[in-house]
Amino acid sequence: MTVLNDAAASIPRFNFGKNWSQFLVALDDERIEKAEASLKHLLGVDSLQGRRFLDVGSGSGLSSLVARRSGAEVFSFDLDSQCIACTRQLKDRFFPGDMAWKIERGSVLDKKYLNSLGQFDVVYSWGVLHHTGALWEALANVDSLVVPGGTLSIAIYNDQGRVSDVWRIIKRFYNWLPEGLTFTLTVPALILLWGPQTVRDLLRGKPFSTWRGYAERRGMSAWHDLVDWVGGYPFEVARPETIVGFYEDRRYRIQKLKTCGRGLGCNEFVFTKL
Repeated sequence: MTVLNDAAASIPRFNFGKNWSQFLVALDDERIEKAEASLKHLLGVDSLQGRRFLDVGSGSGLSSLVARRSGAEVFSFDLDSQCIACTRQLKDRFFPGDMAWKIERGSVLDKKYLNSLGQFDVVYSWGVLHHTGALWEALANVDSLVVPGGTLSIAIYNDQGRVSDVWRIIKRFYNWLPEGLTFTLTVPALILLWGPQTVRDLLRGKPFSTWRGYAERRGMSAWHDLVDWVGGYPFEVARPETIVGFYEDRRYRIQKLKTCGRGLGCNEFVFTKL
């Protein structure tokens, strides 16, 4: 049985699985190749052959897919049953019947479940733990999943202070709205977040080039990432130095850090467990 702590269980949640199932309609070979190249670059490897890879919060299943394509033995889990369906869809499409890719429904806040998984060479959780409703508990829980000498790769929303507080209110309101009215938030967000870049592209004589080229970012979709951003709740944030200190206290060494500065988005971390 998958469990959450009492506080996390009471929080309204965005339908991540529905958004990712719509994203899979647009998933093609080019996006998959971009995602695979992005994962290898992030981890600093040419191959994951012979490594055990754990995808904590598999979402669309794309990261799990490209890890398997890169040679890893993959284990994927997610709390959202529709995300599990997305991940299984990709496995059935590209690796039908493959015994080296396992998929389950589970929670990173369920210590009993995590203890049943063992340890992995690479534990990967991109843009997930800040949506659990218990960020610091989730960050602590993934420690036990990493084999000594292994890699922990995570991406966590950047703390922008008051700006983050405003987005938290918007996200909570989004999940309160009837589904037919969520456009009243996504459309203004589209204009706010993409308007300036769209104008710059027009002035350069390359209309919508950044939007069309968004797949370079981990093979993702600009529209589905926008919806995920506006609706993604629970929503927690952290400063990069706080995350680094948190794991250094748990005997990790930071290997790679990519930050947003003061901007919106995720800070990316790659740690080695000592």
